[in-house]
Amino acid sequence: MKTWTSNSPSRTWEIAAEFFQTLEKPAIIALHGDLGAGKTCFTQGLAQAAGVVEPVCSPTYTLISEYQGDVSFHHIDLYRLGSPEEAYNLGLDEYLESDGITVIEWAERAAELIPPNAIHLQLKRGEDEQTRTIEIVENP
Repeated sequence: MKTWTSNSPSRTWEIAAEFFQTLEKPAIIALHGDLGAGKTCFTQGLAQAAGVVEPVCSPTYTLISEYQGDVSFHHIDLYRLGSPEEAYNLGLDEYLESDGITVIEWAERAAELIPPNAIHLQLKRGEDEQTRTIEIVENP
């Protein structure tokens, strides 16, 4: 398993860009972590590496945001969902079959819908306000 440590949002973006270079497209990235762990910041770095030029914000209220860069980029936030059925009703399965990059925050809320080929990342806050660890995990 690979682990990175970040001490700033800009470093998190750099880590995301490094990670992006290792991806085989299409790719599904399942992000796990508490509120404030850096999931959206990491997604912003991925989007930038994917050639997305518009701002990427947390889609908590819209749930799904679509962007076009060098590849199609989908940012999904399942925080507000109460069940995997709600994720399915949103059309999550269609995004999981897309030919671009699909990033899912709070992926555990639809764990049974996430395909086995998804890459799971665990983001955690460090001992101080700025530090974050980002780790590729097998069993989130």
